[in-house]
Amino acid sequence: MRSRRFAAFALDTLKSTPGVTKVQTLADAGESKIPNGLVVVVDGKESRWGIVGQLADGERHEHEDQPQQGTPATWTDPVPGDNTEGWMAAAIGRAESPEIARIERWSTREGARPGNEGVTVFFHNTARAFVRKL
Repeated sequence: MRSRRFAAFALDTLKSTPGVTKVQTLADAGESKIPNGLVVVVDGKESRWGIVGQLADGERHEHEDQPQQGTPATWTDPVPGDNTEGWMAAAIGRAESPEIARIERWSTREGARPGNEGVTVFFHNTARAFVRKL
């Protein structure tokens, strides 16, 4: 799933996520520096997320997107006091998209840098989406 299509998928997914009162693209919020991204308001708190992608192995931009389906990624709900990254990973995972193979939180990886929040979404076709908290 390419970054533009993933951003549209995430926008639709987040709209129906409990606690979300507003979600819009960064462009609709007046942000022009980052082409793909979202502004999400959850429980009265706003967070902004930039989205970039990595094409599937052997794919080029002039090729059509080649989605593959498989078993949806497993996910866990964030624990109380967890950061917005945990919430975002769970919201994406709850959608149970058959294109998403795995979801990895950046802050829980070995050697993670403090304050570097984001999620890597691995797709069954080997493409990736990087969702970084701005």
